[in-house]
Amino acid sequence: MADNFLCSTPVECPTTLLTRASPLPRATTAIVNAGSPVVMRSVKMAVDENLITPVLVGDKSSINAAAKEMQWDISGFRIVGAADESTSAQAAVALARSNEVSSLMKGNIHTDHLLKAVIDKERGLRTGTRLSHVFHMSVPNSDAAICITDAAINVQPSVAIKLDIARNVTSLMHAIGYSEPRIAVLSATEVATPAIKSSMEAADVVAAANAGEVNGALVGGPFAFDNAVSPAAAKLKKIDHPVAGNADVLLVPNIETGNALFKQMVYFMGAAAAGIVLGAKVPIVLTSRADPAAARLAATALASIYANASNPNT
Repeated sequence: MADNFLCSTPVECPTTLLTRASPLPRATTAIVNAGSPVVMRSVKMAVDENLITPVLVGDKSSINAAAKEMQWDISGFRIVGAADESTSAQAAVALARSNEVSSLMKGNIHTDHLLKAVIDKERGLRTGTRLSHVFHMSVPNSDAAICITDAAINVQPSVAIKLDIARNVTSLMHAIGYSEPRIAVLSATEVATPAIKSSMEAADVVAAANAGEVNGALVGGPFAFDNAVSPAAAKLKKIDHPVAGNADVLLVPNIETGNALFKQMVYFMGAAAAGIVLGAKVPIVLTSRADPAAARLAATALASIYANASNPNT
């Protein structure tokens, strides 16, 4: 994304994700409403990187026309016909329910149509855990990464929902190689203060996590952003906690905070925002038409890693 305000560095797909994902078995992935050139180019890129075996769901004529325009031979891939967004979503979800695919990828479809099929009580992909979204954020010329959750689905999550969000992201972090991820529960202050509701909720989340509600992660907070990511800021404020200044995950208080934070990294730092949805039976690559190709590829790699960790027979 070379036209970023204050940043002219092109977005790069992190080599750490590709290096981890490429040797794994290809994740069989349903592409929901696949028949558009932008979507098909993203699918081909993932196939070329050995990340997925696609099942192309949507209007067959549109899918074949897009492939022909790209001069891409898709005769070896399964195509499932579906007339519109809603039927494409239902068909893709059915494939996941029957274990025919191990992940979903949002194609040319509105997010609410896709998620409506995913959370359908009778025919969806519910697991008993709240759906949540994670952005794996990386910047060019660095192997470092940080995850932001939830910046896309849960608007004003309660303490109980934040615990589900923490559990979901912990499972993802384990899949990508973090044995004990450090999760910082964010607020505007590092002290639980009744005047700042998010700080009180953060303290409750941490207390519940320490009581066994979140296993396999270190959870700390409340933290303001600076003392979550900067060891110097944490030291200056005399915060003695293993997460302070060293967070791997930022658990945000609400969707506005997460949305602003990840977009600041994208537009000011050239970050690749690899976004996937967790908490359903299979991971869901949730991309936007505005996402650069590198971010789409990174999200697909992330979902492939998670799908393989969740189901070794992917």
